Amino acid sequence: MKLEKQHIKFRTKKYCFLVLLLSAFVANAQLKTYVDSTSIKIGEELFYSIETEIDSTTLVLFPEGQTFQPMEMIESYPTDTISSDIRLKLIKKYGLTQFDSGTYTIPQQKILIGDKTLFSDSIKINVGAVAVDTTKQKMYEIKPIINVQKQSSFWGKFWWIVVVLALTAGGIIYWVFFRKRILTEEEKIAALPPYKQAKLALEKLDEQTYFEHQKVKEFYSELTFILRKYLNEKVYDQSLESTTEELIVRLNILKDAKEILIHKETIKNIQSTLERADLVKFAKSKPDFEIARMDKHIIEKEIDHVKAALPEPNEEELLKDLAYQKELEQKRKRKKITIAGIGFAVVLVILFIGLSLHYGFREVKDSLLRHPSKLLLETNEWVTSEYGAPGIIVQTPEVLERQEGASSNNTNLDTKVFSYITKNVPLEIIVKSSKTTADAETNTTDSEPLDLLKIANQELDALEKKGGTNIIPRSEQFITPNGQEGIKTYGTTSLKFESNGFVDANFIILGFSTPKVLQQLILIWETDDIYANEIANRILDSVELIKLKDN
Repeated sequence: MKLEKQHIKFRTKKYCFLVLLLSAFVANAQLKTYVDSTSIKIGEELFYSIETEIDSTTLVLFPEGQTFQPMEMIESYPTDTISSDIRLKLIKKYGLTQFDSGTYTIPQQKILIGDKTLFSDSIKINVGAVAVDTTKQKMYEIKPIINVQKQSSFWGKFWWIVVVLALTAGGIIYWVFFRKRILTEEEKIAALPPYKQAKLALEKLDEQTYFEHQKVKEFYSELTFILRKYLNEKVYDQSLESTTEELIVRLNILKDAKEILIHKETIKNIQSTLERADLVKFAKSKPDFEIARMDKHIIEKEIDHVKAALPEPNEEELLKDLAYQKELEQKRKRKKITIAGIGFAVVLVILFIGLSLHYGFREVKDSLLRHPSKLLLETNEWVTSEYGAPGIIVQTPEVLERQEGASSNNTNLDTKVFSYITKNVPLEIIVKSSKTTADAETNTTDSEPLDLLKIANQELDALEKKGGTNIIPRSEQFITPNGQEGIKTYGTTSLKFESNGFVDANFIILGFSTPKVLQQLILIWETDDIYANEIANRILDSVELIKLKDN
C-alpha cells in the first residue's frame, strides 16, 4: 500500500514537471528573434527581426526608440502580418547599425503580448572596420574651404521684391511726369487758341461734301457752332445757349458800351447768317450751294473782324489769366500725382495678393510689418553655447546673459543662471546650472540623484509667484541626442509678458541630475505666437549635456 502511494506521488510530480516544461516551451515558442547577419561593416545596416504568433484578439506592443544600444536604430519598419485561421503571425523588423568596430551585444528587448511580458534573446554582433589599401588608394590634396551660403530671411529670399517695386515706381513716375506724350489730333486742336481753333475748323468744313451727301442741315449746324464757340470764349460766355435774337442783342449792347469795337455791318452779317441757319435747321429750308459757300466765307471774315475788334488785355486780365493757367497746371499735376499713386497702390495690392497666395497671408503680412518674433526666429546665425560647469549646450537666437546675484529655489544648491528675456517677444529662455552646497553634501549619499519632480514643482511655485495662473503641468521622460536622460515638465498657464500683457502661455522645464549636479532649461512663450513656438522647438531639439558624472 505504501509502495503504491509512493508510486502515485512520483507519477504526479512527473506529470507536473512535464506540464511546466511544456508551458515553458510554449511560452518560448511564442517569441522568436533573429538577425540577417551576425557580422557587418561599419555603418552597414543590420536587419533585426522579432517574430511572434498570437490570437487575432491579442494586443502586441513591440519596443520603440533607442532600446538597442550600443547598436543604433536607424529605422523601424512596419509590422508584417500573416494570418492563418484565427491565428496571426507578426514580424517586426528594425534596421540597426554601429559606426565603431568591435563586438557588441544587442540587449534583450521587452515585448508585451496581451497581459504577458516576454523578453527576446540577446545577440552578439561583430562590426568590422572597412579595409583600405593605402598602396592602391590614390592620395589627393586637401580641398579648400567652401563657403556655404547662409540661410536668409523672407527679405533675403525675396530681395527682388524691392527691385520690382522700385522699377515699377520709377516706370510709373516716368510715364506720368517725364514721358513726352504723343498728342491726338483732337488734343492738338484743343491746345490751340480759340481764334486758331475756329480758323482750322472752318478749313476742314468742306461744304461740297455736305451738299453731295444731302447734309445741308449738318453743314449749317457745324458752321454756326464754330462761330458761337469762338464768340462764347472771347466775347459772350453764353453764346452757345443763346438764341440768335438774344446773341445779336448782346453783341449790340457790347458795341454800344464800347466793350468791343465791332462794326454794325459785322453784327448784321452774323445775324443774317445765323437766321438763315435757323431756317435750314428748323424750317427745312434748302439754300443753294453758292449761298452756303458765301455764308462760310462771311463767317470766316467776320471772325477776323471780331478778333480785330477785341481790346488788348490789360495787366489785371493778364495776371488773372496767368493765375488761371497756374491753377490749371496745378490741377494737371495733382491729377498726375493721383494717377501715379493709384497705379503704384494697385501694383502693391497685386503684388501683396500674389505673394499671399504663394507664401501665405500671415507670412507676407508678418514680414512686411516686421513681426519681432519672426525676426528673432530668422536671425541669420543662431548661437550654440555651453552654459555652466558641467555644461548644458543649447542653441539660441541670442547669447544668454549671466544673471549676477540670481538665487535658486532650493537653498541646498549653488546655482548659476543664464537667461534671455526681451520686451519685444513673448519668450523667456532660462538655463540653470547648479551644484549641491557643502552642507547638502553631508546629507546626501552618492547613490541618490536629486528629485527632479520635486525641483520641477519648485519651479512651478516660482512661476506662480511670478504671476502665472491656471497652471496645468504634465511630466514625462526626456532623452537628449547624446543619451542623457531627464524629466520634462510641460503645460500651459496664463502669464503676463511685457510685450503682450496677460496671454495664454506654454512652458517647458527640463531637468537633468546626479547626486551633486542639477542642470535645467526653462522655456516660457505665448501659445498663439507661431514663431515663438518654432523658436522653443528648435531650442529644445538642440539640447545636449556634457556627460554627467556622479562625482
